[in-house]
Amino acid sequence: MQELKRIGSSFWYMTPVSETDRPILGMVVGKDRTLMIDAGNSESHANLFLEMLKKHNLSRPDLMVITHWHWDHIFGLSALKNVLSISSSETKKEIEKMTSYKWTDKALDERVKEGVEIDFCATCIKKEFGDQRNIHIQLPSLTFDKQLEINLGNVTCLVKHVGGDHSQDSVVVYIKEEKILFLSDCIYPDIYSSKRNYTTGRTLALIEELEKFDAQIYILSHWKPISRDEFLKEVQMLKTIGIYTEKYKGDREKIKLEYKQSLDRELNEDELETVEYFANGYRL
Repeated sequence: MQELKRIGSSFWYMTPVSETDRPILGMVVGKDRTLMIDAGNSESHANLFLEMLKKHNLSRPDLMVITHWHWDHIFGLSALKNVLSISSSETKKEIEKMTSYKWTDKALDERVKEGVEIDFCATCIKKEFGDQRNIHIQLPSLTFDKQLEINLGNVTCLVKHVGGDHSQDSVVVYIKEEKILFLSDCIYPDIYSSKRNYTTGRTLALIEELEKFDAQIYILSHWKPISRDEFLKEVQMLKTIGIYTEKYKGDREKIKLEYKQSLDRELNEDELETVEYFANGYRL
């Protein structure tokens, strides 16, 4: 059951759903305007968010930012009438490629075979939409290149391109007065390659950008809000494994051994998976 939750005085978010890959949707409420973060993975997803806002006596969004081009963050855009949608120029280019796609089972399966789509996303699309594929790809109304600052009235949002392996067009939204950084999916691995992977160069460059923000709460789209301590622990793992990956030229066993020795304990499932992703990235 999805819920609408509040953090601070101006930020609201709707919880995610793993089964159909619904990400967190955010809402920043200013004195003069409101800003929605991501459009959702379907019109149903977006409409549920609007209904929840109404129940909490919150107005519809005036503006909406798309964090990257992946289907689960853009398919709800067609339900957001009269909302000014914003994305990076790079994101718009990627969305444009999808405008000619068909969304039948046959078309999805063909794109999976061709390597254009991945099985995970095709399966989630089928589950989210069932047989009613009312998918209408809509392009954002406004684009920017590096960053954009939006004054909502007593609340300021900095939208900045940060890249990363998950999607190189990724942007984050920093809510200055709340010290909340909406990461979306940017610190997740690349899922569109033959093997899920992290590359050391992109990961370390991304972390360097993220560490510049004076944030206390971080929003990960397919998980939950986390504290600064939790975020720093996560990025320290990524940095350390990335450095060991370069040191041992992607040798999994050597990376695992040194990391295990540095921690003085056995590696957990998340750490082992991350080693695997970095090793994959080193070989691609």
